Amino acid sequence: MANRVLLLLGALCVLTAPAVWGDAALDAALALIPDDGDVAVLYTSEGRAALEAAIDALEAAVGVTASFDATSEDAYMALEIPIEQKPLVNKLSQALYTLGDVFLYRESAATRKAIFERGQFWGLKSLRMNPMFAAVETSADRFIDAIAQEMDVAALYWTYGNWARKDEFDILGAVFRNDPPKLEALIMRALEVQPTYINFGAYRSIAAFWGGLPALPLIEYRQDLPRALAYLCPVLTEPGHCIECAACPFDPDCNLYFENRLIFAQYYLMKKDAWAEAARVLQSILDEPVGELHALYNAFDQELARELLAEVQKHL
Repeated sequence: MANRVLLLLGALCVLTAPAVWGDAALDAALALIPDDGDVAVLYTSEGRAALEAAIDALEAAVGVTASFDATSEDAYMALEIPIEQKPLVNKLSQALYTLGDVFLYRESAATRKAIFERGQFWGLKSLRMNPMFAAVETSADRFIDAIAQEMDVAALYWTYGNWARKDEFDILGAVFRNDPPKLEALIMRALEVQPTYINFGAYRSIAAFWGGLPALPLIEYRQDLPRALAYLCPVLTEPGHCIECAACPFDPDCNLYFENRLIFAQYYLMKKDAWAEAARVLQSILDEPVGELHALYNAFDQELARELLAEVQKHL
C-alpha cells in the first residue's frame, strides 16, 4: 500500500508541476494508465488534477497543439502519429472516458458529452491507425467488417465505452442514427479478443448495452433484459438469478470489483422493478470496504450505489 501511494504522489507531483511537457511528464502519465487496468488515481480532487494533467501530457506527446480543434473528428484523423505511439492514443481514449465517467459526474450533460466525444475520436483514431482496419472500412463504408478483424482490444473497448456513453445523452437519436449495430460490433469483438480485459469489462458493457436500450416495440435494437443477465452472470455470484450458468462466475474475484453488482442492480433488477433485490445488492456494495485493488472505481461506485439505493427505497 505504501509503495503504491508513493508512486501516485510522485506521479502527481510531476504531472501538476508548472512546466513544459517532457519525458518526465509523459512517463508519469503512463504510470497512471496501465495497459490493462483502471486509471491509478484516487477518487479525490488531486486524482482528477493528475488525470487531467496526464491527458495534457499524452496529447502533447502525439502532436496536439494549441490550434487543434478537439471538436472535429477530421482533426484527429489528420494527425500523423507514428504507429509505435498507438498505445498512447488508446490511453488517451481511456483517460477521457474515466474523466467523463467519474470526475465529471456532477457536471453538465454538454460538458460530459464533449469529453466522451473526444474519447471516441481518439478511439477511432487508434482503430484507423491499423492499415488493415482503414483499408476495409474505406473500401465500401464497411465499419463493422473492419471491426471483425481488429485485434487491438484497448482500441475496441474504449471506442465503444466513449461512444456508448456519448449516446446516452440522446438514446433515441442514437437508435435512429443506427449506432447500436456499430456499438454491438465493437464490444462483442473486444469480448472475443480478450474477455478478461479491464476485469472482464466487456461482460458489464454488453449487459448495460442491452439493459439500457429503450423498451420500444418493433425495432431490432431494444431493451433485452434476459440478454443483459446472460452477460452479467459471468461476473456475479448470484446463483438464484444465474441458474442457467453452472460455470458462473468466470471471474472468481468478481465481488472485489463493485461495478459488477452496480450494473446488475441498475441495468437488470431496477429495470425489472425488482426493488427489494436491487436494495439488497446495492446495500452489499455499501457494506464492504473500498479496498486498494480497485480504489478509484469502487469509491465512485459506492457513491452511485448510495444514490441508486435512495431511489430504490422510494419503491419499497
